[in-house]
Amino acid sequence: MPDFYDATTHAGLQRYFDSGATRSFEWRREQLRGLDAFLHEREAAIAEAVHADLGKPVAETWLTETGYLCTEIRYALRNLRRWMRPKRVGVPLHYQFARAFVEREPVGVALIIGAWNYPLQLCLAPLIGALAGGNCALLKPSELAPATSALLASELGRYVDPQAIRIVEGDGELSARLLEHRFDHIFFTGSRRTGQAVMQAAARHLTPVTLELGGKCPVIVTEQADLRVAARRIVWAKFLNAGQTCVSPDYLLVHHAVEERLLALMKEALATFYGPDPKLSPHYGRIVDERNFHRVKALQHEGSLVTGGGAELSSCCIEPTIVRNVPADSDLMSEEVFGPVLPVRAFSSFDEVAGLVASMPDPLALYLFSRDRSERRELMRRIRSGTVCCNDLLFQASIPGLPFGGRGMSGMGRYHGKAGFDTFTSERSVLCRSGFPDPDLRYPPYTACRFGLLKRIVTFFS
Repeated sequence: MPDFYDATTHAGLQRYFDSGATRSFEWRREQLRGLDAFLHEREAAIAEAVHADLGKPVAETWLTETGYLCTEIRYALRNLRRWMRPKRVGVPLHYQFARAFVEREPVGVALIIGAWNYPLQLCLAPLIGALAGGNCALLKPSELAPATSALLASELGRYVDPQAIRIVEGDGELSARLLEHRFDHIFFTGSRRTGQAVMQAAARHLTPVTLELGGKCPVIVTEQADLRVAARRIVWAKFLNAGQTCVSPDYLLVHHAVEERLLALMKEALATFYGPDPKLSPHYGRIVDERNFHRVKALQHEGSLVTGGGAELSSCCIEPTIVRNVPADSDLMSEEVFGPVLPVRAFSSFDEVAGLVASMPDPLALYLFSRDRSERRELMRRIRSGTVCCNDLLFQASIPGLPFGGRGMSGMGRYHGKAGFDTFTSERSVLCRSGFPDPDLRYPPYTACRFGLLKRIVTFFS
C-alpha cells in the first residue's frame, strides 16, 4: 500500500468506482468476506500490534477490536441483500399506471480517518458500511498507533480489492492534504477540534461528513440501583483501554445516600480486576504517548483521592484513579478526561443532575443505574445524549442493530449495521410510468372547466 496520495491516485479510485465494479451484490459480499478472513487469519498479528501501540491485553483486543468487527461483518452479510433491495412506494390513482420505489445508491469514494484509541475498530467499522454500500474508500489510520497502521497498510490489500480500497499512512499534515481532494463522503473519528477542521475542509466541496467526537459521558447512580453490579460495571467500563474510550463514563453522579457504599464497592472491584498494583497487571492497558500521559496525570489530584493516583512515565502507565468532591468548575469536570481518572460528585435531586449535565455539551452516551423504570424514564426525558444505556455501559455501541453516533458537539451521523450502510449510500427516488393513459386534461390550454375538473380529480385521489 502506498504512503502517498495524489490527484492521480484519487482519479484512479474515482474511475474504478465509475466503472461499476463495486456495485454488485457479489463484489460487496466478497469484500466483507475478505475483511472477515483478514481478522481471523491475522488475529495474532493484530493483537501484537495493538499491544505494541496501547499495551492492550489480548482479551481486550478481541472483545473491542477483532471480535467486535467480526460480529459487524456477520450482521452485514446476513442482511446485505435485503438492505440493497429497492423499497416500493404507493402511487396515487391519478398517476397510474406507474411504479415508484426508492433505491440506495453508493455515494462513491469515501475518506475514512481513524483514531488511535481503537486503532483497528475505528478504521474498519466504518469500512464495513462503505463496502456494504458498494463504495471505494481511502483509509487513513492514526499515526499514534504506528504498529496497527503498518499492519493495515501492509496486509489488508491482500484480502480486499486493492483497486477499490487504498490505505495511506502519515500524520496530521497528510490528513490536511487528503482533505484538499473532493471525496463523496468523509468519516472522521477523533477530537472535537480536529472534527471542526474536517468539517470546514469538507464544506469547500459540499462533502457530507460523519463525525464521531465523543465528549463527557455521565454515569448516574440512583438510590434504587443495584450497587454491587453498578460498581463492577462502572469500573470495568471506565478503565477498559486505560480509560481511552469515547463512550467511557467520564464522570460519576451518585446519590449522596449511597455514595460511600458505591465507592467502597468500586475499590473492591478494582482490587479484584487488577490486583494490588495495576502497573503490574497484564489485564490493564497503557496511555498512548507521553503527551497524553502528562495531560491525564495533571488531572489525578483534583478533588479528594479515593483510590489510585500512581503514575509511571517509563511505561506510560497511570493507575486507575477515582476522586470525589470535585469542583464543578475544575478541569476534570469541564474537559473530556479520556484517561483512567474518574471524578465523582454526589447529588440530592434529579434537578441537580439535569442542571449539571445540561451545563455541558450533549454527551455521546448517557449511563443510568436504577432498578426503577420511572426514574430511568425521567432522566432520559430530561437529559439529551447520542445514546443511552441503562444498568450497563458501552454495550449500546456493540449491537449492530442499534445506530451509533452523537448529537451536537459529540458528533453527527450514525453507523453500525444498517445505519452504516445508510451512511455510505444515498436514497434515489424512482418513478416509472407507462405511456397510457395520456389524458388531455393535464395539458394547456387550461379552461375554467378543465382546470376545475383537474383540481377535483387531484384533490379526490390524493
